[in-house]
Amino acid sequence: MWFFTDEEKEIQRTCREFAKNEIAPYAEKHDTDETFNLDAFKKMAELGLLGITSDPEYGGAGLGATAATIVMEEFGRACPGLTLSYLAHTILCVNNLNSNGSKEQKEKYLPKLISGEMIGCMGMSEPEYGSDAVGMQTKATKNASGYSITGNKMWITNAQYADLVYLYTRTGPGKKDLTTFLVEKGTPGFSVSKEIHKMGMRGSPTGELSFENCQVPESARVGSEGDSVIHMMKNLEIERITIAGISLGVAQACTEQCIKYAGERKQFGKNLANFQMIQKMIAEMASETEMLKRFLYTVCYEYDHGNRDNVLASMVKLEVPKRATKIALDAIQLHGGYGYSREFPVERLMRDNKLNEIGAGTNEVMIMIIAKNLLNEALRS
Repeated sequence: MWFFTDEEKEIQRTCREFAKNEIAPYAEKHDTDETFNLDAFKKMAELGLLGITSDPEYGGAGLGATAATIVMEEFGRACPGLTLSYLAHTILCVNNLNSNGSKEQKEKYLPKLISGEMIGCMGMSEPEYGSDAVGMQTKATKNASGYSITGNKMWITNAQYADLVYLYTRTGPGKKDLTTFLVEKGTPGFSVSKEIHKMGMRGSPTGELSFENCQVPESARVGSEGDSVIHMMKNLEIERITIAGISLGVAQACTEQCIKYAGERKQFGKNLANFQMIQKMIAEMASETEMLKRFLYTVCYEYDHGNRDNVLASMVKLEVPKRATKIALDAIQLHGGYGYSREFPVERLMRDNKLNEIGAGTNEVMIMIIAKNLLNEALRS
């Protein structure tokens, strides 16, 4: 993009090379085996990527949504599953802690999270409360020793590998009586109760977290009681923007694969590239991908320059993943039987991307947010 800084361009080059050498060659195997590329994840720390939006005083890079989205796009082109785990660590855990934690909490955990010594996750969704996050029922009860936490968290990315959970709980009867805690692996009463097997993003570990009278000290509380809704709102825009970056990477990868395949595959004595219908499909895929890219990075630019617009973040979260799924489906169609097989990556990319239409707020929730804001604004005028 025309406005990328020299530092952002260098991040793009570095991440593209890293993805080519350290991620892409292993993506299919991790998808097939449902395993996590921990080696590549740890090496991301050496590149300074595990704290890309965090303060430099704790080892972070101190960069914004544009830089974080560049990483998501470049890694997402190679393996969306691993990239989702990267997002859960850097945006859902590290960025949240950097934005909301106390100085003592940040000094204790951020250097270890940013160096890769610890892996982080966020506990929000529950078995009965997904889109309705503020309805959560995991409870933290205050006692003489701090707080006792009881409940379950579902669909937690990095659950099986996480050393630290950025955990949302209920501390009162009101809808907004939600409080955040930092819970370390090994805390009595805390366990990973179930591993979840998925259609896509199989290279990203997902599980259920269980808390049974899990005792944490008061120093584990992030902010004051009732601050969780504020924490959620602070992080939602960058979460939705950056997850759209993974989908942009999917769209880009599918388009590139189709161009390559059309130039190599022959039918009726000609390369597919000679057929007008194939040309039309590729032209539309490439045009749509470029449109998504410019839309997404324009929103990133505005976010980094102070325009923190929830509607725009919801719009990119709605449109980029949705259209990337369409592009991936078209890529499968263009490849014919090979596209439906696992011989080419397009079927994996389609399966992986579908999650981005669900996680971080479903398409339907994004539509509700966009429409509600636009209609309320119209009624006020």
